[in-house]
Amino acid sequence: MSRQLLLLLAALAAGTALALLLGAKNLGTALAIGQLCFAAMLVYVLMRD
Repeated sequence: MSRQLLLLLAALAAGTALALLLGAKNLGTALAIGQLCFAAMLVYVLMRD
């Protein structure tokens, strides 16, 4: 359970950080990219178990 939560939070943080590093216009745009990464990781976590 905690490993799954860690994966989800890491995907959100990594997606947001990567978007900022690649030149997102503002934090809101970067967080939207982070949400997409979170959703993709959620699908992975749900399908894996």
